[in-house]
Formats: sequence, structure tokens, C-alpha cells
Amino acid sequence: METGGLEWLLVPMQQLVSWGAAGAMVFGGVVPYIPQYRDIRRTQNAEGFSTYVCLVLLVANILRILFWFGRRFESPLLWQSIIMIMTMLLMLKLCTEVRVSNELNIKRRSFADFDLNYFWHWSKFTDYVQCVLTFTCVTGYITYLWLDSSLFVETLGFLAVFTEAMLGVPQLYRNYQNRSTEGMSVKMVLMWTSGDTFKTVYFILNQAPFQFSICGLLQVFVDMAILLQVYLYSSYPQKPVSHTAHPASTKAL
Repeated sequence: METGGLEWLLVPMQQLVSWGAAGAMVFGGVVPYIPQYRDIRRTQNAEGFSTYVCLVLLVANILRILFWFGRRFESPLLWQSIIMIMTMLLMLKLCTEVRVSNELNIKRRSFADFDLNYFWHWSKFTDYVQCVLTFTCVTGYITYLWLDSSLFVETLGFLAVFTEAMLGVPQLYRNYQNRSTEGMSVKMVLMWTSGDTFKTVYFILNQAPFQFSICGLLQVFVDMAILLQVYLYSSYPQKPVSHTAHPASTKAL
């Protein structure tokens, strides 16, 4: 009787934990960008946020969705990609509006110019949307043609998660060049580390495709390397940051 009563309690508890973990996976990646969005909107200054972060995350999550058609994985991971794409588009819209409003007598650039010197530095949000749609259509068509190839599908999945895993590398390299971590939020890096650790454990426990687990471990390694830089460079005088820096903008959970 006691065993039956205990099982009656444990089953809904396990279900709640499962739902909580899934919810964290779906929405956890966008959390760091909420204060960033509010800060840009409040200051009307987007210089501290690199829109290339949006580019990398859009590419990574579009590829992940295409990978889902070739090899089905956990639904929360699929919804995470959809939510992240929407979030990055919102970030791009705000950054573009703020940047254009602060520019004076600057020639307007568009996606239709096909000028690589101004790639991803366009004057209207619609140009970014056109670029994203073009990339989605091209990669989607290629995926449709090669969907029966297991090698192509596995490579697609690896490219998706590997692209996202590399988001911390620019921050790592910048710290190395400056021999300093000034201008970087240690709290944000700790948030990256905890989020990536949780995500990697989630991948392993839920038997996600091996690409997810490998690149999750790579993300944790990069996070730990940045934290090691914080420790090492703390013994040296911090160099002044010559440009506006914002803590956070190079990572998704």
C-alpha cells in the first residue's frame, strides 16, 4: 500500500521535472538576450552588440531545423530553435532601427546590392529577412534533394551544433589578444557555463544525436577556457577598453 502511494506521488513529480527541463531547454537560450534587448532599447545604442551573433545563431538554428527532417530528435530542441530564430530577428530589427537612426548622411545599403563589403550591414530590417529567407530556401532545397543520404544528414546536424558551439570563441580570442577580460561580464560567462552544462547533461540523458553531446561538451570547454582567462589575467593590470563593450552578446545557452 505504501509502495503504491509512493509511486502515485513520484510519477507526477517526475513528469513535472521533465516538463521543467524541457521548458528550460526551449526558453533558456533566449534569456541572456532579454536584458540586452532592454538595454539597447533604453540607451538607443547598439554598438556593444554584434549582429554577427544573430547571423551565427540564425544559421545554426535553421540548419538544426533542417536536420530534424532527416533525423527526428527531442521536440524541445526543435522548439528551442524556432524560439531562438524569432528572438534573433527581433534583436536584428531593434539593432537596425537604432543604428540607422544614429547615422547621418550615410548611404543606404541593401541585400540586393550584393556587396560583400557591406554584408550583414544593411540599412533595413527587411534586407536581413530577405537574406534569411534566401538561405533557408537554398539550404532547404539542398536538404530535400539529399535527405535520403545519411552522411549528408549527419553532416548537416554536426554543422548546426558546431556553428553554435563556436559562439564563445571570438570572446576567447579577444581576451587573448588584449591579455585582459575587462569589459566582459564574468556573471554572464558563469551563466553560459551553467546553461551549457545543463544542456549537455540534457543531451546525454535524453540520448540526443551524438553531434549535440559532442558540441555541448565543446561549448563547456570554451566557457571554462574563458573563466581560466579571467583567473590568469586578474594578476595583470587591466587594459582600458577603447570601445563600448556590452557583457553578453556572444552566446546562447
